[in-house]
Amino acid sequence: MDTNALMMPVECDIRVFDELNRLFGPAAELVVPSAVIAELDSLADGHSAAATAASVGKDLAGRCRVVETNASYADDAIVELATDGELDYVVTNDAPLRDRLRSHGVHVVSRQGETTLGIRSP
Repeated sequence: MDTNALMMPVECDIRVFDELNRLFGPAAELVVPSAVIAELDSLADGHSAAATAASVGKDLAGRCRVVETNASYADDAIVELATDGELDYVVTNDAPLRDRLRSHGVHVVSRQGETTLGIRSP
């Protein structure tokens, strides 16, 4: 899961974990790179809507297994994990990251409807 995926509940009114459960079932392991946690930490400062969404995202990340990567930039960390075969899918609504992942043959889960997620094949 990337940063904006964890912020979707506030920013897009998407119940991300319910949607992932619908798509993959309750046994799916959810993973967050430590670089995403660091990005959420930096975004959570302040009183803006984005800060609130990041704060909620940090709380939601507690439902995921946090993994270390060589990359310090969140998008690079996600690409590293995906291209190393550590991830079967990546949850993101970030168009440049989505395109980057799909160019590497990675399946992407992103916003499909008003409040739903769908799988995009490479």
